Amino acid sequence: MAALLSSLCCITPVLALVAGASGIASTFSWLDPARPIFVGITVIVLGFAWYQKLLPAGRHGRPKAKDEIECACEPGGEYAYPSFWQTQKFLGIVTVFATLMLTFPLYAHIFYPKAEKQVIIVDKSDIQTVNFQIKGMTCQGCAAHVEHEVNKLSGILKVAASYELGNAVVEFDKSKTGILEIEQAINSTGYSVTNKTEK
Repeated sequence: MAALLSSLCCITPVLALVAGASGIASTFSWLDPARPIFVGITVIVLGFAWYQKLLPAGRHGRPKAKDEIECACEPGGEYAYPSFWQTQKFLGIVTVFATLMLTFPLYAHIFYPKAEKQVIIVDKSDIQTVNFQIKGMTCQGCAAHVEHEVNKLSGILKVAASYELGNAVVEFDKSKTGILEIEQAINSTGYSVTNKTEK
């Protein structure tokens, strides 16, 4: 659960893209400051679980293996048949899942399709570049979500969003779209434009 919570702010935009509900993308961005705590809890819990699982049999209260228990031959032997939830295999599955969740922000952007479209420019004086300051982006997946939404507009030549800088630089043909439409597209993701400056 801690591993899932650590990346929930980056998982939600991908789910929003799949569900077609981009407005929910920033729903869990408030969890981002607590990410290091969730990562720490996950590492400690998994480390302790593996430590317990790999201890020699019978030490520190760990159940003995089936062949080490005298009553293992009896059908009612307490540790004769451990459930799947108590096996190393299950702990391995949990560890792989936790690792995928913890590292999700690093690869979240791959879930967004790259927009390839051709824009015919009639008059070069119509090309405009605007820097939008955006609040709420916490990972590369958030930036990819903003780029995806802005690229849906006609006349967009180039979009470069950065969660580190908290902005999106958009180059567009102002005869086909405007600053207001771009701002609305960004705000529709759930992140909000706080300032905009022309370049």
